Amino acid sequence: MRAHLQRVKSARVEVASEVTGAISHGLLVLLGVGKGDTDDDRRWLLEKILGLRIFENEAGKMDKSVVDAGGALLVVSQFTLFADVHKGRRPSFDGAAPPEEANMHYTQFVEEARRSLAVETGRFRATMDVHLVNDGPVTLLLDSRTR
Repeated sequence: MRAHLQRVKSARVEVASEVTGAISHGLLVLLGVGKGDTDDDRRWLLEKILGLRIFENEAGKMDKSVVDAGGALLVVSQFTLFADVHKGRRPSFDGAAPPEEANMHYTQFVEEARRSLAVETGRFRATMDVHLVNDGPVTLLLDSRTR
């Protein structure tokens, strides 16, 4: 399972001009599910995201997690995180999980995250417009297979 995290001052996602999720402060999480990802991959990734100390404390040092900072998550499904561009010019997405499996992990990720903080979402398998104001910018890539 892969996640592309961006610390944001604000973010929102729209589907057909309808806002499906918006946060004012926290992390935009682009979440990709790969073939063979397990519940353990999902739990590890969520724990890592919630625990990363990438928000500034009063002294300006990155020392707070999104939970400590009172932030929220905007979680957007992103199968293209599993694109393989090694051959040719057209990406292959063979490494991405099938939609049913990916949706199950995506839904579980969101439900489990909501136990710790506010979570907004995009819409699975929809074409989305994602708007954000980066904070920093701070951008991180996580992959449960390289832990």
